[in-house]
Parts: sequence; C-alpha cells; structure tokens
Amino acid sequence: MSIQVFPDVVLRTRRLVLRALLEEDVDAIVAAVSDPVTRRWLPLPEPYAREDAMSFVREKAPAARVGGSGLVRAIEWGGVLAGVIDLKRTDWRHRETEIGYWAAPASRAQGVMTEATVALSRWVLADMAFERVVLRIATGNQASIRVAEKAGFTYEGTARKAGFVHAGRVDLAVYSLIPDDLRH
Repeated sequence: MSIQVFPDVVLRTRRLVLRALLEEDVDAIVAAVSDPVTRRWLPLPEPYAREDAMSFVREKAPAARVGGSGLVRAIEWGGVLAGVIDLKRTDWRHRETEIGYWAAPASRAQGVMTEATVALSRWVLADMAFERVVLRIATGNQASIRVAEKAGFTYEGTARKAGFVHAGRVDLAVYSLIPDDLRH
C-alpha cells in the first residue's frame, strides 16, 4: 500500500498566501517562536535557535508531507511571515486531520489566523474530501479559542490533561469541523 500525501499546494485568500516554508523564513520563525506568548502555548526547544528553525524548514516540515502525516504551510501576509499553520496527526483511512498554528506577534488580533484556518480547513474538507478537521487548544489559550469559534468550528468538549506545554500538562478544548458544517 502506498503512502497517501497532501499535494504541495499553495492556497490564496483575499489577504494571505499559504505556502511551503522557505529558508528565507528562518529568522522570522526564530523571532516569532521566541515570543513569550507563543512560547507559553507551544512546547518548543528552549532556547529556540536558528538551527532549530532551519531543521524545521529543511527537514521536519517536508518530512510531514512526504511521510503522509501532514502538511506545513507558512502564512504570508503583506510579503512577510505572519505565522505557520499545519495539518498533523492525519488519519487517511478515516479522513481526519488536526490543524495547529501559531501567529507572529505583529499579525495577532488581525484576523490572519482565522482567515488561514478557514482556508486550510475548507480546502482539506472540500478539495481533499476529508470528513473531519480537529483543533485541540489549551483551555487557557483564549486567542486560539476565538480563532476556532470565528472559523466555524464546533466545541465538542475538554480532553483533561491531554496537552503539554513548558509549564506542564494542560486541558485541551476540542473543536471540530465536518463537511455538513459547510452546508449551513
């Protein structure tokens, strides 16, 4: 049986381009994920060095796609990196995947992440014929919860102590989007 993979797609919205990561993004990635707000919710290496970002761009992001587990996209807004969004924990048999994301500080509270989440989730449901897209968000991460709600995801419940951040284990709010949600 061959491995199923996502195409190396470029998605465009009114303001954004969702594209593959480039080596030119490395410095912007380091700056964004070194921000204390981003670090609070992501269990990234401490400190996050340029080598970590280079490995992410050159190895980890491409490996997710070619290995069939997901798809990592840079979010470009006005010609600069506004964040990263990805599909992960992809289950091809059951046509389910999870979206994760982080925003660069300058792009927060601008609707960028909601727009990117809408674009990627609609693409995977409509164009890739998936049946379910999930978001798992630390219950204290109110900005990400707002993104889920504004993007039309439905709250399903809380998975207790299911996530991990630098401060330890956290509860995760689980949100989903299915094709039927797009018909309303």
